[in-house]
Amino acid sequence: MPTLLRLFSVLPLWLLHGLGWTMGWLVFVLSPRYRHRFVENAARAGYAFAQVRAAVGHAGRMAAELPRLWLGELPACRFENAECVERAWAAGKGIVFLTPHIGCFELSVQAAAQRWSSVHGPITILYRPARQPWLARVMRTARNRPGVQAVPTELTGVRRMIKALRRGEAVGLLPDQVPPQGQGLWAPFFGRDAYTMTLAARLVQQTGAAVVLARCEREPWGRGYVLYLEELSVPLSESLDAAVLQINQAMERVVRACPAQYLWGYARYKQPRGEAKP
Repeated sequence: MPTLLRLFSVLPLWLLHGLGWTMGWLVFVLSPRYRHRFVENAARAGYAFAQVRAAVGHAGRMAAELPRLWLGELPACRFENAECVERAWAAGKGIVFLTPHIGCFELSVQAAAQRWSSVHGPITILYRPARQPWLARVMRTARNRPGVQAVPTELTGVRRMIKALRRGEAVGLLPDQVPPQGQGLWAPFFGRDAYTMTLAARLVQQTGAAVVLARCEREPWGRGYVLYLEELSVPLSESLDAAVLQINQAMERVVRACPAQYLWGYARYKQPRGEAKP
């Protein structure tokens, strides 16, 4: 398997995306459960399948491009509104980059690190080791790319994130990822309560860091990517419940900016094990 990953890591992006499109549609056709969740999640956000059908292929592209992002040369990525990041650096309190499961979120942190880490230090991200030993070895290399510091998804990792922010560095999170039991709150996401991490809000509240929303879109025919960046429209609330809701609403806006590249098949509304919804 490592040999296959390395082979995929040197393939041209247009070919990877073509293979990924095929893979995405095969999974959609062959998995009734996935297909139902995809359609149901999109409908909850107000989208008919015809409006987001491109997201089926993009889900496959996401998987196919991973070897390139983990092991190969980074593809071309153009920045939009990088000025908002420069303003955040100037404030001197660190940056919390937030992106939902949209487009090439793996590249969001790598492209940002490539541009800013030499001056402002590495971008710290949380990392959950894979269970398979061979994949765990690959991912250790993949997650700690130049300018990126991966830390474990446990208390020590959270402490290292806080220390990074207090040094004026940056961290990156996927706030629409379902957290473990006891590490989230129930908050609306596209009209339905979803168990939502509190970590992003707590990091900002404890350090005063700036919040930057990121969305890395794929360009057609493997021509590269565009990383869209924007500041949070209003300061994050001091109330944890309100801050978590603000972040969910911000993620909704990011998704609506490019619904054709969101992972509608992600099990966003699952319950964490042992957690009973109020």
